[in-house]
Amino acid sequence: MSESASRSGGPPSRVDTASRPFVLIWELTQACDLTCEHCRADAQTDRHPDELSTAEGKALLDDVREFGEDQLVVFSGGDPLKRDDAVELVEYGTDVGLTVTMTPSGTASLSADAVSDLADAGLRRMAVSVDGATAESHDAFRGEEGSYEETMEAALAAREAGLPLQINTTVCRQTISDLPDIADLVADLGAVLWSVFFLVPVGRGAALDAVSPERAERVMEWLVEEGEEWPFGVKTTEAPHYRRVSVQQTDAPPRRQMGITAGDGFAFVSHRGEVFPSGFLPESAGNVRERSVTDIYRNADLFASLRDKDGLKGKCGACQFRNVCGGSRSRAYAATGDPLESDPLCAFVPDGYDGPLPWEGE
Repeated sequence: MSESASRSGGPPSRVDTASRPFVLIWELTQACDLTCEHCRADAQTDRHPDELSTAEGKALLDDVREFGEDQLVVFSGGDPLKRDDAVELVEYGTDVGLTVTMTPSGTASLSADAVSDLADAGLRRMAVSVDGATAESHDAFRGEEGSYEETMEAALAAREAGLPLQINTTVCRQTISDLPDIADLVADLGAVLWSVFFLVPVGRGAALDAVSPERAERVMEWLVEEGEEWPFGVKTTEAPHYRRVSVQQTDAPPRRQMGITAGDGFAFVSHRGEVFPSGFLPESAGNVRERSVTDIYRNADLFASLRDKDGLKGKCGACQFRNVCGGSRSRAYAATGDPLESDPLCAFVPDGYDGPLPWEGE
């Protein structure tokens, strides 16, 4: 999970993102048994020896609680279930007053018993990835035969356990044709939210083909139009211009803030304790072993710069929707090395803008 935008703006608009993130992700481990083509973490089979320990993880959760009551924390990976203390950490985070969710991998570790244990520990939502509408297409993308079947079984186990389900889907040229059928599958599984992630070329994902800005725009228009009829919520990840598309299509009045972007309502703690604005923007602002995550989020120069929409450059800086959208800072960083530059996936050109376009010269 990363930068996101919901269909309606939702809870992020009620969070003072200068003082707390709407979402904080903790990457419990980079270990995972899958070899997914888009993996940001370039996950490995074995756990890293310098991962935060159980005690350090609990201290991190204590510090996260300082952001406020019901702070949303996502346990991610790799596969968080590669850690034998994952359930213990869910229970601890819940006990100290956090809202804990998890994004486990679709492997044999995500058994019905494991899902039940997570629910009993207080997990508030489970997110699984579906990147193909069939076992063949999903398993090819995930690099493991049987992953689709295990994911479907885990989704059904979540329903049995009364655990709300979220489906995450990557959008790239390899997956885009499956999106309508995946939407049907999301409904059939009874998911409460579909998170549609637009590829950022980091990790193994750098070898995949992103969709063009024009095609991304058409996908977002489709999401806005069809999403009004779907029985589940929709949000985009690393595509905050979905909010701009929504405003343009529905004539809804733009609000000062309708979602979150890297460093502005969002923070990421790596398995080794480094604090990034996003897992897809791997520039560290400090380490939780040396400085509290609350202090880093509120006071680090990198985070402060990402919350200043007037500091954006290029067409993002000139855009009248910069406070509604702000562009993917992660994609700008991946493309240019500067997180304040324009998002090359956005097709919109602001009125009167005659500067360089980020996709020119490709």
